[in-house]
Amino acid sequence: MSWTFAYDSPIAITALLKQEELSMTKKFGQNFLISRSVREKIVALLDVQPSHRVWEIGPGIGAVTSLLLEQGAKVTAFEIDHGFCRILSEQAFADEPSFRLISGDALKTLPSQLALEGSPDRLCGNLPYNVGSVVIAKVLESDHRPPVMVFTLQKEVVDRLCAQPQSKDWSSFSLLAQMDYEVKPAFSINSGSFYPPPKVTSSTVVFTLRAQSLVPLQLRQTFLLVIRDLFAQRRKTVKNNLLSGKIGAAVGRNGVEALLSHSQIDPSLRAEALAWADFIALSESLANYQARYIVGTAPNR
Repeated sequence: MSWTFAYDSPIAITALLKQEELSMTKKFGQNFLISRSVREKIVALLDVQPSHRVWEIGPGIGAVTSLLLEQGAKVTAFEIDHGFCRILSEQAFADEPSFRLISGDALKTLPSQLALEGSPDRLCGNLPYNVGSVVIAKVLESDHRPPVMVFTLQKEVVDRLCAQPQSKDWSSFSLLAQMDYEVKPAFSINSGSFYPPPKVTSSTVVFTLRAQSLVPLQLRQTFLLVIRDLFAQRRKTVKNNLLSGKIGAAVGRNGVEALLSHSQIDPSLRAEALAWADFIALSESLANYQARYIVGTAPNR
């Protein structure tokens, strides 16, 4: 790899962008990670082995990508910014046979690539704050789950991903993330580690695939419908959320009351008070009616 670039230098980054007649685009949430020590910690969390297939979302100009290639990984990068794509393919890694670029919106290209090639060995990304949760949900909702994923996100998003029952951050997004993965925060990143410094606090989160999902395969779609309805409006009770959702539309008031009774769930509770066993119990009860219900897929985020 002949590309040498001072990724830690805002001056060098600014000069490169000026040379290429590019500017950082707010709509893409572009903030360059200029701290090498942070980049090295992220790569260490991935535990990359030689010849691992590593997919990176939003590589920018390749600060983390270069470290992954140094580890011997075969890197596929998903980048939406056409200017950055030009830098990556024509300058940074033009002579690197282990680098592949897929240009375009990862919300579209990533699911299609997963369907085409299956899961990579590792998935990572310094994700834009405005779409980070949506990108992760796309992966979690797919049938292809990488063994290890490491993402840098807004701290509030990481808090939701790692939340536990009875906390203010416990949500359908927490359940979606944790049903197949052990999800743990790794470390926080101060704003000075980025250029330009973001106005939010960033955190890195690690997903490790469970040996066995917390949700049986036959309950998966029903479970997703249940958590979507239960968290539709956080101030409502579980009973009222079910009544106003797809489940209530399918079974009516009496059916909702019967489901809660059979699941031994207090109808006056709110969803954040429920534990894993409650969601599974309600999903099992609903599965008995499955043939007559309209089943949703993606939970609220």
